Amino acid sequence: MRIDILTLFPEMCDTVLGESILGRAQKNGKVEFVTHQIRDYTADKHGRVDDAPYGGGMGMIMQPQPIFDCFQAVCAALGKRPRLIYLSPQGKTLTQQRVKELAQLDNLVLLCGHYEGVDERVLEELVDEEISIGDYVLTGGELPALVLCDAVARMLPGVLADEACFTEESHFSGLLEYAQYTRPPEWHGKKVPDVLLSGHHANIEAYRKEDALRRTREKRPELLHEEGETKHD
Repeated sequence: MRIDILTLFPEMCDTVLGESILGRAQKNGKVEFVTHQIRDYTADKHGRVDDAPYGGGMGMIMQPQPIFDCFQAVCAALGKRPRLIYLSPQGKTLTQQRVKELAQLDNLVLLCGHYEGVDERVLEELVDEEISIGDYVLTGGELPALVLCDAVARMLPGVLADEACFTEESHFSGLLEYAQYTRPPEWHGKKVPDVLLSGHHANIEAYRKEDALRRTREKRPELLHEEGETKHD
């Protein structure tokens, strides 16, 4: 899978994408991240990519021409028009289900806004989907884009050591993940549940399923209402 990122801060993205699991995944050819400096495509001789909003107001708006030309360059490089996602607080909140769907694509392009956002005509003409990572506002779309890259990339074959690394995690099946423990077996007077030390795999699996349901009821009960508790029981 190849993910292209259109941004005013490619170095910021490259630093994160080159580290840890994502960095190894790129080296091993499991995923490719390509960042593009939108400023390189401006027709303004001073390198400007933004201007004041019509009608007045605070902040600056990213102009459509540099974004359009940058996206067209990506389309030309790929030989097709990929899906373009704009990271925006006005978008639908990212879910694990949407991550699974996006991970099925061969190509994905992420547009990072900045300042007060992008010209509305960019959304109308180019953007296929708007995605938010939460109901709050950030200074730019780079951090949400990196979140999306991480969430999607780890779903790709070969990125993680085993499929169970993500199928048993929170939200994959609609539940939160069961509690995890490691050595020592007792710490500050708190003991690891006996069943996890028993070596009885069937009992351990049953305990973990029950614990996942209990934790979801306590921490995120709305997930059970969304998915249907009867289904999980």
